Amino acid sequence: MNLNQIHNVYFIGIGGIGMSALARYFKFLGKKVAGYDKTETELTKTLQLLGMNIHFEDAIHAIPADWTPENTLVIITPAIPAHHSEWNYFKENKFTIQKRAEVLGLITKDTFCFAVAGTHGKTTTSSILGHILYEAGVDVTAFLGGIVENYNSNLIGNGKTVTVVEADEFDRSFLHLHPNLACITSMDADHLDIYGDKAAIEATFVEFADKIKDKKALFIPKELPLEGMTVAIEDEASFTAFNIRIQQGVYVFDVKTPTETIKDIRFNLPGRHNLMNALMALAMAKTYGSPTDKIVKALGTFNGIKRRFSYQIKHDKLVFIDDYAHHPTEINAVHQAVRELYPQDKVLAVFQPHLFSRTSDFADDFAKSLAQFDEVILLDIYPARELPMEGITSDWLLAKIQNNQKQLVSKNDLITAVLKSKARIIVTIGAGDIGDLVNPLKKRLYEKIS
Repeated sequence: MNLNQIHNVYFIGIGGIGMSALARYFKFLGKKVAGYDKTETELTKTLQLLGMNIHFEDAIHAIPADWTPENTLVIITPAIPAHHSEWNYFKENKFTIQKRAEVLGLITKDTFCFAVAGTHGKTTTSSILGHILYEAGVDVTAFLGGIVENYNSNLIGNGKTVTVVEADEFDRSFLHLHPNLACITSMDADHLDIYGDKAAIEATFVEFADKIKDKKALFIPKELPLEGMTVAIEDEASFTAFNIRIQQGVYVFDVKTPTETIKDIRFNLPGRHNLMNALMALAMAKTYGSPTDKIVKALGTFNGIKRRFSYQIKHDKLVFIDDYAHHPTEINAVHQAVRELYPQDKVLAVFQPHLFSRTSDFADDFAKSLAQFDEVILLDIYPARELPMEGITSDWLLAKIQNNQKQLVSKNDLITAVLKSKARIIVTIGAGDIGDLVNPLKKRLYEKIS
């Protein structure tokens, strides 16, 4: 397919974080963009303000009448149900229908592609990398899985020659991409509903790594069993961060590269996992040829991503942080960052498990990671695309958590439960609709401390 011949792009699931980035991209290219989503959100409202025609009812009559199979590309979300009438209309009328990953494959085939893979850290690493390249004057477009604070968008730039994409392992989507330079941040077990076991997901990452023929263009943490340029914190590697200190809540560190030592880099995001993400982005940008001074300046001005260790309240009396973590490894990273910044304070974690299958697969690990906090509040499992699984509930998970200060509450009772806590640090964690509770909770917490 030649994307230049497409005049109209229709999205089923346009409000998804990855889908909406593609929608912005095609709008910037001058295409007409429209679509459906089941729920109106702040993100869909933003897209409508950009001139996209969006509706929230599965209705064939809402599809523009003059959009034909000859001039229209239809992009679908993997979560679309088989009975969706609009999808079936497009299939019956022989429209070109592609998944988001397939479209990214088409785009990356015709550009110099940076691909960021890994079970954790994709969005942060690709956002930092996109910011560095954009600030360095590269003709880049970065498609991101989060809203970057610096741009209030999940799309950075509107370049035609260079792309940054998150290489998503879900449903083996990243095998559609055509990367020139890539990294793999981690290969933990996840999506076992798709893969079955850890060996299968690791084999798929190896298949992705094999797309990079020049191993000097593949970047990996030192501990991964792959061939490539290694990246490490305070350990010997191709790129090493060392002399790490915290000054006024900001990381300051040095980096040894194959060609030089870069001194006194400042980086605002807390947590060793974010330091690793920044180092990975630096390594890729440096290898591409971005000037060192531009890289250092961009790292110092990167303000983070919404729902990635996102400060909601930062006050002497109380700190409220919101994070998207939905895997035990990610929860451990949040805990490490909080303890490093606030070692003397009591911490309350509010967690909404995401998917019955993930909760079942990693229940013991979730229990251990959550037990580290001083207090734990659990919400019911967010089902997303799944139906309930017998015996897999938040009550079952709560029983596994070895912590005396734990409770299960409903979303309706959450604010009341949090307000009763004596913890100075409050962290909301999860990838479901817990994000919708952040602003109401923030409002009440501000009232509590004022």
